[in-house]
Amino acid sequence: MMDNTLNRNDNVFFNRNFRLVFFGALVSELGALLFNFAVSFYILEITGSNAFEQGLYLAVCGASMLLFTPLGGVLGDRFNKAAIMYICDFIKGGMIILAAVFMLLFNDPEVHIAILFVLGILSNAAAGIFTPASGALFPHIVQDRQLQQANAYITMKNSLEGILGVILAGILYSALPVCTLFVLVGLCYTASGISELFIRYDHHPSPEKLTLKEALRDMHSGLAYLRSQKAIMVMIGAILFINFFSAPLMNNFIPYFIKTDLAHAPTYLLDGALTPELWSSVFSVCFGISSLIGALLMSARPQEQKCGYKTALRLCLYAGVMIMATLSFWQLVDRGISLNAFLVVFSIGCLLLGCLVSCINIPILTAMMRIVDKDMLSKVTSIGAVGSQGMIPLASLLAGVVLGSLGSTPLLAFCSLGFTATALFLLGNRSIREF
Repeated sequence: MMDNTLNRNDNVFFNRNFRLVFFGALVSELGALLFNFAVSFYILEITGSNAFEQGLYLAVCGASMLLFTPLGGVLGDRFNKAAIMYICDFIKGGMIILAAVFMLLFNDPEVHIAILFVLGILSNAAAGIFTPASGALFPHIVQDRQLQQANAYITMKNSLEGILGVILAGILYSALPVCTLFVLVGLCYTASGISELFIRYDHHPSPEKLTLKEALRDMHSGLAYLRSQKAIMVMIGAILFINFFSAPLMNNFIPYFIKTDLAHAPTYLLDGALTPELWSSVFSVCFGISSLIGALLMSARPQEQKCGYKTALRLCLYAGVMIMATLSFWQLVDRGISLNAFLVVFSIGCLLLGCLVSCINIPILTAMMRIVDKDMLSKVTSIGAVGSQGMIPLASLLAGVVLGSLGSTPLLAFCSLGFTATALFLLGNRSIREF
C-alpha cells in the first residue's frame, strides 16, 4: 500500500507553484467575496428587497457559468492551465472595473440592474472556463501524497476569507460607494492574474488543432470515461443535490432574512455594535472558523483510500443541523418568540456546518484528483462542475419565488428534507463504498 503520510520537509508550501496558486487564489477569491456580498445586498437595496429579482440574477449567472464550463474542460486539457487562469482573471478584473465606470456615468437604478446582469453573465462565463483548469492543476504541480494537504490548505484559505473577508465586505459595503468597491474587486483579480503568470509546470500541448469537431469529441470522451467510473458518477450526482439545497441557504435565505426580518426589527441582539448587514458577516465568520478547524484536522490526517461511506455519514449530520435550523426559525422567528434566540442558534448552526463542509469536501476533492487520469482531469472536472452546479441556477430562481410567496420557513424545510434524502441515498448506495 502506498504511504500517504507526509514528513515535515514534504510540506506543500515548499512548492513554489503551489504558493503562487495559493496567494493568487487568496487575492482573487477575496475579490469575489467582496463582489458577491456587495451585489446581493445592492440588488435588494435598489429593488426594494425584491427577492425574485435577486434570485433571477443568481440564476442567470449560474446558467452562464454552466454553459461555458464544458468548453473550459476542453481547453484545460489542451492548453496551459496556468495561462487559462491568468487570462480569465485579467478579463474578469477588467470587466468589473469597466462596469464600475459605466455605473458612475449612468446613475439610474434600472441601468445599474442591467449592468449587473450583463457583468454577471460575462464574468461567470469567464469563471466557467477558469474552473476546470484550476481544478485540474494540482496533480501537475504537487506530489500525489500532497494532494489532501494542498486541498486542506486551500480550504483553510477559504475559511480565513470567510472569517476576515466577510467582515471586511460588510465594513466596506457600509463605508464605500458600490462603484469604488467594484474597482477594488477588479484590482484583486488583476493582482491574482499577475501571480498566476509565474506558474510553471511540464505542459505538453495537444498536437491536434482545436476545432468544433475536436471539442465535441473531447466532451464525448470525458463522458465516456465517467460512465466507466460508476462511483464517481454517483458522487457527482450527490454533489448536484447537495449544491441544489445549499445554494438557497447561502445565496437567498441569509440576505433575505437580513433585509426583512432583521432590518425591520425594532431591536435585535448587539444592534448598538452591528448593522443588519454585519450580522451576515457574523454567520460567515462562524462558518469560516469551524471550516478552518475542519481543514486543519484534515491537513494532518493521512489520505484515505476510500471516503464515500464516511462522506454519507457526515452528510447525515449536516442534514440534522439543517433540520435544527428550520425548526428554530419556525418557532423563534415565524411565531415571534425571540429573534435574538434565533441569531444565536443559527450562529451555532453555522459553526457546525462549517466543520462538516470541510470534512466532506476535502476528501472528495482529493479522491477525484487521485483517481482520475491526469489527461482527463479538466474534462472530468468540467463535467463534475456542470453536474454539481447544474441545478443551482434553478435552485436560486425557485428560492426567490418561494421566499417572495411563502416565506423562509417553507424554503428551509424543503432544503432540510433534500439534504436528508441525499444523505440516505448515499448511505444505501453500494457503489459509493468504492469511492
